[in-house]
Amino acid sequence: MALTREEREQFLAEPHIAALAVDAGAGRAPLTVPIWYQYKPGGDIWIMTGLDSRKNELIQAAGRFSLMVDRLEPTIRYVSVEGPVVKTTPATVEELREVSARYLPADKVDGYVDFALKNHGESVVIHMRPERWVSSDLGQV
Repeated sequence: MALTREEREQFLAEPHIAALAVDAGAGRAPLTVPIWYQYKPGGDIWIMTGLDSRKNELIQAAGRFSLMVDRLEPTIRYVSVEGPVVKTTPATVEELREVSARYLPADKVDGYVDFALKNHGESVVIHMRPERWVSSDLGQV
C-alpha cells in the first residue's frame, strides 16, 4: 500500500541508512552506495561526501541522484526519492556534527567528528530537492 505524503516524509526523516544511486556513465550500472543523510519533512535532503570522491564527481555530472531507505520491522516499508541537485557547498563542522548526531550515540559524536576531520579530507554538502517519490508499506509477512 502506498504511503501518504506525510507518512513518506516522516519515514524519510527517521535516521535510516540510505542507498544512494547515481548514473555512473555509459556502459556502467548506477553507482549505489550506503550513505548517511539529513531530511526534515517538506525540505530538501542533504548528504555529505568527499570533495574528490567518485560520488561527488558522478552527482555533479548527472545533476541528480536518488536515495532509498527501508525497514523490515514492525512492517516492511520503503521510501525512494529522486531529484535534482539544488546546491553544493563546502561542508562545515556543524553539518558534520549534525549528521553524525543523527546516526551515532551522543557519547560517540565528538570522537567521530574529530576522526573525520583528521582523516576524511575536504567534504561537500549536496542538497537534493525531492521530485519523484515511490513508497510502500507491505505490512507484516
